[in-house]
Amino acid sequence: MTIPTELLKAFNCAKSIVVLTGAGVSAESGVPTFRDAQTGLWSNFNPEDLATPRAFRRNPRLVWEWYEWRRKLVAEAKPNSAHAALAEMEKILPEFHLITQNIDGLHQRAGSQKVVELHGNITRTKCFEEGTIVPTWKETGDVPPKCPNCGGLLRPDVVWFEEAMPEAETALAFRLSAHCDLFFSIGTSALVYPAASLPFEALQSGATVVEINPQSTALTEKADFVLTGPAGVVMPAVLSAMRV
Repeated sequence: MTIPTELLKAFNCAKSIVVLTGAGVSAESGVPTFRDAQTGLWSNFNPEDLATPRAFRRNPRLVWEWYEWRRKLVAEAKPNSAHAALAEMEKILPEFHLITQNIDGLHQRAGSQKVVELHGNITRTKCFEEGTIVPTWKETGDVPPKCPNCGGLLRPDVVWFEEAMPEAETALAFRLSAHCDLFFSIGTSALVYPAASLPFEALQSGATVVEINPQSTALTEKADFVLTGPAGVVMPAVLSAMRV
């Protein structure tokens, strides 16, 4: 696909570039979106009824097993060409930051280093009581397993409904967005807040905003450039054009 000349000029002039990615990027790797994941044994469950602290307190085994199933889906997925292009952009651009709503860790597996995870990471585990990351624990057959430090239940390190966003990551995301010259919104619906505010934060601060998505969103009419299509097609084209 052809990348607009004016966008390439904005690239060349930009001192700081920020990228926001959403579920659409992971979907191209075969990772089902939050609601699309309700198939098979889980088709009778509403995801909002499983992804809350209340649900975990009520039935921790059910919630743990649901996330174990989702972890397996993520483990079987591989980074796609969009993940690879973003990792390569980080290598060649001095001020490049990636903010993601995705919890699958595919950006890091593709080689991205500067990743701000707004919603946590499903591959990590933390203590439900203490909130501390627990990398390993003794296998006792308990479901969920117990925290080796306090004996509390372990849970995935993701942001559930009814929980606050991580303060440090959220503050950093807004700060980066407000001080960048070029902002990309890729594969996100622009509906989930506070992430949906980030491109508008960039626009308000005078940044050039680019949307990459197969469908129109609430951002489309406001973005400076709209590249319609899947991220796995568009991002390699953007990277290739940058190198010319």
